[in-house]
Amino acid sequence: MIDYHKLKAWHFPVIEHTYTADDSMRYALALGLGEDPMDLRQLQYVNDTIAGTPLALPSMAVVLGFPGSWMQDPASGIDFTRIVHGEEDLVLHQPLPAAGTVLATHRIVSIVDKGEGRGATITYDKELHDKADGTLLATVRHTTFARGNGGFSARDGVTDASPPAPPKPPTGTPDQVLEIRTSPQMALLYRLLADRNPLHSEPAVAQAAGFERPILHGLGTYGIACRALLSAWCGDRPERLQRLFARFSAPVFPGETIRMEMYAGAGLGDIAFRAIAVERGVTVLDAGRARIAA
Repeated sequence: MIDYHKLKAWHFPVIEHTYTADDSMRYALALGLGEDPMDLRQLQYVNDTIAGTPLALPSMAVVLGFPGSWMQDPASGIDFTRIVHGEEDLVLHQPLPAAGTVLATHRIVSIVDKGEGRGATITYDKELHDKADGTLLATVRHTTFARGNGGFSARDGVTDASPPAPPKPPTGTPDQVLEIRTSPQMALLYRLLADRNPLHSEPAVAQAAGFERPILHGLGTYGIACRALLSAWCGDRPERLQRLFARFSAPVFPGETIRMEMYAGAGLGDIAFRAIAVERGVTVLDAGRARIAA
């Protein structure tokens, strides 16, 4: 069972992560970029001979400084076998370099008890600083839904308040639609970037969790959303993407086609979106929001 005070004070060591241009290209390749060898806009992410260095996808910030499977530690009180990714919110303060060394600091900001049998949410922040000059590059807010941990506040009444639900995108005709087919081996490629959870690579583990076969990492689907937004709204200029938020609503199976339905928002530079697994007609990302610089 979660001990609120113990978990809220969880200590994360500062993580130093050095990455290279090859790592940036590997991340882009895992998301399927380069599938058209004649598309120069795609090649700029996966070919370091075009401009001397590849462009880094902004969403790569979510895998840099990965804290590992810390929720698997029994001391956390979290039922690791029943966690699912809830939400991801990325804010870019500076364009992400294609190579460098970053320092990642993490802290838990919210633990919400939804009630016995209803689970809990654990939200933690990551800040990425350039080691060379201390520049803050990105802030990532990661929310996990711990399905097996509801009811912990019955002991002492301590829980954080639930944040308001993020607004859903419109239901009318989208302003932009883009379909991206994931490769059958996408989860096997994506796991090389950080998360080696066997749910994404071992059929027996996936089936024991209730899936017919291994599922794609949620952050892989998130990266596909980033790729679509850059193409549809940013002219594939990564520095124009300033923020990317999404709520995970269903898993993707590698090989499925993801349709991004995107709407120009009321706010300047705001885009609302959802992502749908076309073959099953299932929404896999919902309540999506992106902020695009002029």
